[in-house]
Order: sequence, then C-alpha cells, then structure tokens
Amino acid sequence: MKAIQLTQSIPRFLLSKAVAPLYPSIYWSPLAVLGYRDVPEPELPGADWVKVRTIYGGICGSDMNAIKLNDSLALTTLTSFPFTLGHENVGVIEQVGEAVVGFEAGERVIVDPLLPCVTRGIDPPCEYCQRGDYHLCQNFAEGDLAPGLSIGHCRDTGGSWSAYFVAHKSQLYKLTPTVSDENAVMVDAFCTTLHPVLQNFPHDDDTVLILGAGVVGISTVIALRTLGSKARVIVTAKYPFQAEMARKYGADEVILLGEDDLYETIAERCGGKIYQPVMGKQVMVGGADIVYECVGNAGSLDDSLRLARSGGKVVLIGLASLPKGVDWTPIWLNELTLRGSFWCATETAGRGRVRTYQMTLDWIEEGKLDLAPLVTHRFRLDEYKKALSITNKRGTNNVIKSVFTFKP
Repeated sequence: MKAIQLTQSIPRFLLSKAVAPLYPSIYWSPLAVLGYRDVPEPELPGADWVKVRTIYGGICGSDMNAIKLNDSLALTTLTSFPFTLGHENVGVIEQVGEAVVGFEAGERVIVDPLLPCVTRGIDPPCEYCQRGDYHLCQNFAEGDLAPGLSIGHCRDTGGSWSAYFVAHKSQLYKLTPTVSDENAVMVDAFCTTLHPVLQNFPHDDDTVLILGAGVVGISTVIALRTLGSKARVIVTAKYPFQAEMARKYGADEVILLGEDDLYETIAERCGGKIYQPVMGKQVMVGGADIVYECVGNAGSLDDSLRLARSGGKVVLIGLASLPKGVDWTPIWLNELTLRGSFWCATETAGRGRVRTYQMTLDWIEEGKLDLAPLVTHRFRLDEYKKALSITNKRGTNNVIKSVFTFKP
C-alpha cells in the first residue's frame, strides 16, 4: 500500500532548512525527509490489537510542523523512524485480534492515537496512566512498541496517511450512524481544545481573548460555548472566512488583523492603556482575563503575554516549538499564570471522570455539537503535494481542516 512517511536524514534536514526560504515546497519534494512510498500493511502487534481501514486521515498543524521541520529535536526521542504520518482518523475495523472483545470487523470507529502504558504492555502502568492522564504517560519510549507519542509518530503502528493502520483495543470508540465521517475525523482536533478549556474555564463575567481563528481557535470558541460559558469571547482572525466561522460558532467579537489594530482594539474592549517603549512593540496595562494562544508562533506568543491583564492567565494551545524573540517580562511583571496543554485527557464532568473523546461523541450524537463544517478540503493520498501546498497556504485557499480521503 502507499503511505506518506517521514524518514530520518540529517543531510536532507539541513538541505531543506537551507533551501526552504527560497523554495518552500522543498519540504514535499524528492529532496525532503517526507516520502510517498510503497510500504507493507502493518501487522497486529498483539492479540489485543485491531487493523483499521482508513476513511479519512486529517492533516493537523502538528503534521505540518513535522513536515516543515519546525519541531524541537527533543521530540525525536519520542519518535521512531520511519513513521507513517496521520493521527486524526476515522475508519472501519478490518481485522480483529484474538483477545479483542466488544469490537468486530466492519464496525466504524475513531481511534484515540495516544500510545500510553496499556498499549505498550506495561503493567503496572505509570502513575499518570493510573489516574487517566494518558497524555502525561511516562513511558512513550518504553515497552513493547517502538518510541512514539501516538499513532502517526511510531513506526510500529502506521498512521492515517495510508490505507491501513493498527490500534490497541483501549484506543477504540465505536461510531453510531448519527455521527458523520466529517464529525468523527474532527474529534481529535476538537478534544485538544476541550481539554485546556476545561482545565482553564473562565468565569461568566470574564473577557477571554482567543488568538488565532484556525481550526484550533475556532474549536476553542466551540468548546467554550458547548460547555455553556457566558464569558465575553474576542477572537483574532487573519482572514474574513475565519472571522465568519468564529462568529457562527459564538464569538462575541472578532478582530480582523490587517484591518483592526490589535492592541488599540483590545485596550478599548478591555479598558486597557497602551504605552510605547523607546523601541519595539507596544506595552499594555490591562487586558483580557484569559488569553488562549492558538497559533503557536513567536509573534502570537509574545502578543498573548502582553495582552493579558495583571494577574491574568495565558493558556498555550497552539504548538509553540521554538519561539524566538519572545519577551518574557510580562510573566513576572504582571504575575501571569502560564499554562501549557498537550493533547486531550480524562476530565471530571457531571457524571464523573470521562474521556474527552467520549464526551465529544456524546454531544455530537445528542445534536449539541456539529464539527462537520470545519472540514473544508478533501484530497486523495496521491494528491499529497497539492494537499500540503494548499494547506500550507490556508489563508489563500480558505482552509480550515483538510483531510486525505480513502473513499471510492
């Protein structure tokens, strides 16, 4: 079968980094660490695993970061090469291991891609896995599997950027007919915002600022409103189509970058005061109660620290890997609380401890949540160069979420 894989090659890494400023598409050229190649179908690692036939494989911002070599090299310790990309998924069970109970071939599922202790045959599990915080597992490089945080980063499991991948029975969630493939493939991306929103939920009289209106920023708006937050929600958007989607899902106000001055608008909305230093960016006194940073680049991270009020909170949802030029002064000057967030978790809800995947599927089944409109672009796997090029220029092409489709 065909798969899109990343391989480990220092010469290709260095060449891509050197040439990319003049030739951005080198990252998916024959000279890249990325390759479209023939690979064998993955075999079941054990009796408690299943093989899944892919319907949709989502293209995540973290995948684009990996392809464009923007990830910290520290993450290579939690990765095994070569690996097939793709952790966002929806598919059909093709083969069932002998020890799997409750799932059958032909059933449509989504797979929580994390590979914590139970998937690695580690018993007893680490303290984090024991309490359901699988995203904080201490054994992503241990056990029966090759290192990898998730499916899509581990050479033993494959990924959803191919026709088949394998999953442990503990990772599976059955889909009812009321959950469309489009809603299903969006569950993972949505849960990466649901987790930090639940962990950093605003008061109803708070003003929250969401920096970025890509799929992460819009999902943050959706999470707030689905959970019933009455906080005032201000979103920054780079493009009009993003602004429209943010308003549709419940943003009170949208600041369109390029048309509205970010600092002046936030000062006006939040009663802040702006000062101009001798050189460099403006400084604000006042600001939002909570800033959800959903872009992940240095400029947005720097803005998030400057636009939070004294004693406020900044939540890092965007994947900021190697930010340069960030002024950390506001953290100590304004005694900010800075919170990181990684993937999704088990949360305390009205009925006890619940996985965010299950919570999201329940809302979709109940008609409280519809994520399908976020899927805007579909590509066949052999169109990967076109898919990556269009996704990389999401503003020009009105991309919110793009996916590889394996439908006939």
